[in-house]
Amino acid sequence: MAVQPEGTPCWADAMFSDVEGAKSFYGDVLGWTFGEASSEYGNYTQAYADGKAVAAVVPPMPGQEGPSQWCLYLASPDAAATAGRIRENGGEVVMEPMQVGDFGTMCLGRDPAGVVFGVWQAGVHEGFEAPPEQAGAFCWAEVFTRETEKSDTFFPAVFGYTAKQMQDDAVDFRLFEVGGETVLGRMKMGEEFPPEVPPYINVYFTVADCDDAVARATKLGGILRFGPMDTPFGRFAALSDPQGASFSVIDVTTTAGDMPQVTDVS
Repeated sequence: MAVQPEGTPCWADAMFSDVEGAKSFYGDVLGWTFGEASSEYGNYTQAYADGKAVAAVVPPMPGQEGPSQWCLYLASPDAAATAGRIRENGGEVVMEPMQVGDFGTMCLGRDPAGVVFGVWQAGVHEGFEAPPEQAGAFCWAEVFTRETEKSDTFFPAVFGYTAKQMQDDAVDFRLFEVGGETVLGRMKMGEEFPPEVPPYINVYFTVADCDDAVARATKLGGILRFGPMDTPFGRFAALSDPQGASFSVIDVTTTAGDMPQVTDVS
């Protein structure tokens, strides 16, 4: 797939203390296969769905051990310039732009509400190779935040998003767009999230059958957090893997209900 417009999700990876365990879990739940670990790059290991790169897993660097979680990378034509805008808009650059061979340049940021995300300036590695409707592929992502005003101001300022607010009294949900294409969601974290759960970006992976994926995940030690639930976008469920990383699975072919109304709030 070609280099994505600025602000478009283009890659996802996760750090696991037990990489082999993660490979076994996601291989069974999402059908992923894995390439060789790249010792030159900290044993970074790419995952594939039907031969197309969809994500990566990596062990923690010495001294960097912490909770496992997925990191979503947003496309940038100039990671250094994006890092500057992160700072200018009240965010924090967690990791300065770093060139990764000829693959590209990455950096990590944190928005003023505490949401951690990645930035990827593509070189020869342009990001996701599989289309979102393919089983095992990245499909969608949502910023989960308690401080919506901070995130709603920050992300459009840094990535040039326009925004639409969903008209639903039950949830506070916003959509971010790039060039008229919806690329990212923003959900307000309610009281159903314990205080110790930090804000984060939840990634969705496509599956052929949501209920089957949930059954396989829970059998392998994953925890069902929400769902399965039918929506106009697909049947989805939120899970945590055995090492605590949150993610969701969605069957985009099984839909129910009418598309929600949205209001432009850019």
